Amino acid sequence: MNILTRFRDIMASNIHAMLDKAEDPGKLIDQYLRNLNRDLGKVKSDTATVMAEEQRAKRALDECQADMDKMQNYAIKALEAGNDADARKFLERKATIAEEETGLKEAYDLAASNASKMRQMHDKLVSDIRELESRKNMIKGKLSVAKTQERINRIQSSVGSANNSKSAFDRIEEKANQAMDRANAMSELNSPPKDNMNDLMAKYNNSNTDSGIDDELAALKESLQKKNNK
Repeated sequence: MNILTRFRDIMASNIHAMLDKAEDPGKLIDQYLRNLNRDLGKVKSDTATVMAEEQRAKRALDECQADMDKMQNYAIKALEAGNDADARKFLERKATIAEEETGLKEAYDLAASNASKMRQMHDKLVSDIRELESRKNMIKGKLSVAKTQERINRIQSSVGSANNSKSAFDRIEEKANQAMDRANAMSELNSPPKDNMNDLMAKYNNSNTDSGIDDELAALKESLQKKNNK
């Protein structure tokens, strides 16, 4: 049946494909529920059509059975009036209507079965939407927590990168110190040898000077002493 096939197509929507394309799962939840409610409106309309068909088939069957009962009653009345020929005509009409009843009964049974299936699927969709509505806030809460965790993870990653940068700076500084030490060593190696002879000579020169001063000081003291003795 086209209505049932269309309903199955609606219920078979590929939520996984929607998830793959979704940038914000929270918005997807709202969109998915909007789609389901829109589909529910279509299902309600189709269900009402099928139920109306069931009611029409039931009325047709009831009218047919009422006509059969009517022909039966007229046949009885004709017999009671002693008119067998009229009774036969009523029974013949009843037999013709009975043949129609078979087809009408089959049509009604099918319509009733389709209406029952549609009501079940309609009720199932309503139940699913209610369940999803009740779970929506819980799911959004989980998504919010997940986003917070992702931000924390990014911050932790940034802190880790900063630590790595600090370690890299330490290594660069160590290399700079090594380079400085090598440069100083090379500068020392490139300097001409120091001549210590001048220093050595100055040592003795200073010693001679100090000795002369001491002699002059002793002579001055001696001169003063002689002067005082006079």
